[in-house]
Amino acid sequence: MKTDRPSFGFLLSNVARLMRGAFERELEGSKLTLAQARALVYVSRNEGVRQVALAELLEVQPMTLARLLDQLAAAGLIERRADPADRRAFRIFLTRAADPSLDIIARASAAIHARALDGLSGADAQALMRALETVHSNLSLP
Repeated sequence: MKTDRPSFGFLLSNVARLMRGAFERELEGSKLTLAQARALVYVSRNEGVRQVALAELLEVQPMTLARLLDQLAAAGLIERRADPADRRAFRIFLTRAADPSLDIIARASAAIHARALDGLSGADAQALMRALETVHSNLSLP
């Protein structure tokens, strides 16, 4: 089946790739990498998350995450606290020092979203978000 239009999966994947590139460009001049920014956002949305669960959310190997968290801890942006239910595990928390980084991330995200949605009406942008949320829900594991 030949078509000049990209498939849904190809288009979605390509948009995600372009958004990651735009986000990296928006972060230029800050001390954050894309991986660090993603980790900070996930921790901010899941304060106290176990390190293993955070690796799953970020879709990275636990050892890769451990190095990333070492960097964020060294910068004073997160802290690891022992999990009271499992002394072998750690829970991840943001520090107040992370607030300026989260502000940078929020500004970068807003700029990218505005650029990505340029030319769409407010109703179209809302419909797109609802459609993507439905796709996400449909494909999420039960």
